[in-house]
Amino acid sequence: MRFGLKDLPNLISIARILLSLPVAYLLLEERFGEALLLFFIAGVSDAVDGYLAKRFGWHSRLGSILDPLADKILLITSFLCLTLVDIIPLWLLVMVFGRDLIIIIGAAAFHIFVGQYEMAPTWISKINTTLQIVLVLALVLSYGVYPLPGELLLWLVYGVSVTTVLSGLDYVWIWGRKAYHLKSGQR
Repeated sequence: MRFGLKDLPNLISIARILLSLPVAYLLLEERFGEALLLFFIAGVSDAVDGYLAKRFGWHSRLGSILDPLADKILLITSFLCLTLVDIIPLWLLVMVFGRDLIIIIGAAAFHIFVGQYEMAPTWISKINTTLQIVLVLALVLSYGVYPLPGELLLWLVYGVSVTTVLSGLDYVWIWGRKAYHLKSGQR
């Protein structure tokens, strides 16, 4: 298989997926300062692959899947590891994982029963993802480098839980309506 410069954003996304392994190790070992450094590297790599794709037009269907997948794998890995070391409550992990599972199952069902789709994040989903990232970074920072107020961390947990529910319902509503209208329009 031959790679060219246009494949660079995809290779960076793949590297970010692989970065989730050392992040998991460091979180499970409670080496939060080092994990924070890897989060920084992941964030920079996300910005770089996005810049390259936009600047040079190196867009691909694979890239549109790999980039958000890399982010999601890193987030879910972080949530799982922080739950295993008793920092994130189990109920929040179940909510976040459950929402993602519902979205994946819904997307697969839509594809099978309705047709091809282009999934785009909604505004509430973007808020949810942002809060998830902020929560993970705040917890890792607080446990490893600089303790943050417990109230702030608690409000972030609540913010993630509320936006997780709202974004899950939003996806079900939007894609359920699209499926209904597309199927009823074919009759």
